[in-house]
Amino acid sequence: MSSDLWVIGFAMFTWGIGEGMFTFFQPLYLQQLGADPVRIGAILGAMSIAMASAHIPAGYLADRFGRRPVIWASWMIGLLAAWIMALAQSLPVFVTGLLIYGVTFFINSPLNSYVSVARGKMSVGRAITLVSGFFSTGAMLGPLAGGWIGDHFGLQRAYLSGAILFVVSNLIILFLRPQPVDQPHPEEKSRGLAINRSMLTFMGVVFLAVLATNLPQPLSPNYLQNQHHLTFGQIGQLGAISSLGVVILNLILGQVEARKGFLLAQAAVGAFALLLWKGGGLPWFALGYFLMGGFRTVRALAAAQTRQLAHQSRMGLAFGVIETVGTSAMILAALLAGLLYKQNPTLMYTVSIGLVVLSILISANFSPARVVKPLIIRSKGE
Repeated sequence: MSSDLWVIGFAMFTWGIGEGMFTFFQPLYLQQLGADPVRIGAILGAMSIAMASAHIPAGYLADRFGRRPVIWASWMIGLLAAWIMALAQSLPVFVTGLLIYGVTFFINSPLNSYVSVARGKMSVGRAITLVSGFFSTGAMLGPLAGGWIGDHFGLQRAYLSGAILFVVSNLIILFLRPQPVDQPHPEEKSRGLAINRSMLTFMGVVFLAVLATNLPQPLSPNYLQNQHHLTFGQIGQLGAISSLGVVILNLILGQVEARKGFLLAQAAVGAFALLLWKGGGLPWFALGYFLMGGFRTVRALAAAQTRQLAHQSRMGLAFGVIETVGTSAMILAALLAGLLYKQNPTLMYTVSIGLVVLSILISANFSPARVVKPLIIRSKGE
């Protein structure tokens, strides 16, 4: 592993601890601040809109000016957002910080591009899942600490502790070295974004996969606390188990062909929905949360497949397009989860299972390696 990947890995590990201290408790803290399930779904959907708005611009800027400056910007904006959330005394101020934090998810496009170039002899899928594994290893520790802090001192202290760790992560990422800016292929210089039919089809595949696998997640902490009376500490333990699942599933599925791993990761999240729906106690919920780690593997292996559909000079933009598609699905998933939860808390699990089955059937019939005549989306004035 190159020195640059080690820098990213340690920065992601530290960030994972900090984010893990509060992210699994987000819906519960919103509930404490006065939001009902529908409003929580709307707020999380708004966060996803903030996430979706920045992926394509970030990918373009990374291709145009270099990946490192965009990566640094994401880390710094995330630090600001974390302190706003940690110091917030009201729902509107907290939501402001949450929306700013959502914007920082534009990191995925330049980071995946950076890792794809710095990976050395590793496959793209293995490199991306390995870096994600560093984050998830940190995220195993964060929920345990955050749950303990929440039970003894309140959730606001968990946010404050996470914000302090973000300072450390920002210092580490400053050691990242720049990469040269790739020049467009001669045939691409006069074109806008080139998208072939496989890319368009894959956008639909990713949208459905992310919708299906994200739907049961946003309000599961509320379901576990309100319907099964779990404590913050127990929910934090489940969050840690989920992060362990990300690490192990990334390591295992990152070794297989990206398309097959993509299918298996979706199946794992479908099993999570089934176990939370039918599981009768904490051990079943723990197994379910372990399998929920497949959601991050779905996103990582979607990115790995995207690499086959774009020239290196347009790689950041291509990753940005796919991330935007995935985040758009998360917007719908959060809103739908809130509506389903209000009607019947278990509906979000049964609907998710049906969507996962449909998504697997569709994904199994798509291969990004197909050679198809490209469609060209030209810039204005061409």
